[in-house]
Amino acid sequence: MKSILKQITENQDHTGDSERSRRSFIRKAAMGGIAIGSFMNMPVEETLEQMTSKVQRASRPSELKITDMRVAVINDSGRKPIIRLDTNQGIYGLGEVRDGADERYALMLKSRLLGLNPCNIEMLFRIIKQFGYHGRQGGGVSAVEMALWDLCGKAYGVPVWQLLGGR
Repeated sequence: MKSILKQITENQDHTGDSERSRRSFIRKAAMGGIAIGSFMNMPVEETLEQMTSKVQRASRPSELKITDMRVAVINDSGRKPIIRLDTNQGIYGLGEVRDGADERYALMLKSRLLGLNPCNIEMLFRIIKQFGYHGRQGGGVSAVEMALWDLCGKAYGVPVWQLLGGR
């Protein structure tokens, strides 16, 4: 028990901002949970297993498949259709049908996307871009592309701006 408390006090950073960082907080909270578990005479292994059982682990993006596409229309200062791409792992991506386009332009792409991996955005965009060349039809293609990027970011656990090469 004393060794755990000693680790908590020794691992504290005294470098200003890093002491208040999220990572430092999580580390201290985890060590505190282990210490409480040892007070209750629970083995450390059981305590760690219980602490991490509810953590969402990274999915396998290589096994993702698009299973469905749905539309919801928001009538807030105008008509805004939002599409939702669902996958076999419960991850979903959202995209807005832009430029006053009808949601049917996005829904007509559903048959071309079902069963494919949403993280292969370049290949999927090559498939669907041919349907967005005229007027407002591009709104459906852009909605699908937004949803694909959103889905991919969720699958890899990183923001979309990083996937696009930001910073």
